[in-house]
Amino acid sequence: MKEIRVGMIGMGGMANSHMENMSRLEGVRITALCDSASEAVNRAGDKLGIPAARRFEQYSDLIACDEVDAVLSITPNNVHFGIVKCCLQQGKAIMTEKPFTRTYEEACELNQLYLANPIPSMVGFSYRYVPSFRYARDLIKQGKLGQIRHVFVQYLQSWGVPVYDTPMNWRYRSEITGTGALADLGSHMVDVARFMIGEFDEVSAHMKTFITNRRDPAAGAEGTVDVDDFTGFLATLDSQVTGVFQTSRNAYGSGNQLELTIYGELGTILVGCERGNELIWIHPNEEHQASVVTEVQKVPSKYELTQMQDFFDMVRGHVREELPTIVDGYANQEVLEAIYQAAINKRTVSLEQFRSNHLAAAGGER
Repeated sequence: MKEIRVGMIGMGGMANSHMENMSRLEGVRITALCDSASEAVNRAGDKLGIPAARRFEQYSDLIACDEVDAVLSITPNNVHFGIVKCCLQQGKAIMTEKPFTRTYEEACELNQLYLANPIPSMVGFSYRYVPSFRYARDLIKQGKLGQIRHVFVQYLQSWGVPVYDTPMNWRYRSEITGTGALADLGSHMVDVARFMIGEFDEVSAHMKTFITNRRDPAAGAEGTVDVDDFTGFLATLDSQVTGVFQTSRNAYGSGNQLELTIYGELGTILVGCERGNELIWIHPNEEHQASVVTEVQKVPSKYELTQMQDFFDMVRGHVREELPTIVDGYANQEVLEAIYQAAINKRTVSLEQFRSNHLAAAGGER
């Protein structure tokens, strides 16, 4: 097995989790680190035994390093574009966090670069790797639910409620994050809907900021929150499926609650990431069609696959069809932008018309 040498960009909160996940994989070794905070790089570098020459403060230096085969980017949203663009230019495999980019314009540029010169890529839509989500997708594709009629998707967290007194951070600043709950949590909702059901056709939306000011320890004063705490939207998918979506950081009592209910002509499926090894399947009794059976099914082990394993399998040349690439990142960002436009303009947005308008505007600029 060929060893894959990994360069990590970003030593923030998720870095340790990714390091731990990689430590369980064969044939994978971290060879370079990067962060604008040198003390964080040195702390991790000492732990991993990374030579000083491969501890970087500029991501372009890590990407250009000959000792790096693949890049793992764990950074705030405003850095995603530059890192992915640099990897495209250098021909380096990249796994980048979601949302794909901070803005739709950035996503368009990266998508064009990728189509012209594809590289092994993954966007971090991690919930594609929840076993119950993968099992539900398979049941849908097998026709177990018949025609899908409508879906309900919610992603709720509670860390934004006043009782926790969460201070200002980059997730509350649009110049860094783009949008708030929509980009952070809504991007996952959009992706799992695309993963299980199909493409978005149209959206209408509402966005709300519940807490407009938060204490900012760095500034010694209150900071202004200019992104959404809550976003709800209606959608049509796959030309015929109606979807209802809500996401919030202010859902008191919620942990990390991403849940889907999928309603079909022949049954209903309920899944959630907090109980990722089981699936609830509601369907007619085979002998008495008028009666309903509710089954709690344990997900078969064949649906277990880690995101890291899928990424490194791709780098080695084994690509699974469900892996989320730059194309999926672009499609996701397109839907997020349509949701945002629907909310601020208080109207339903057709994705086809949105796409057509954007292409016309881009042509006019040239």
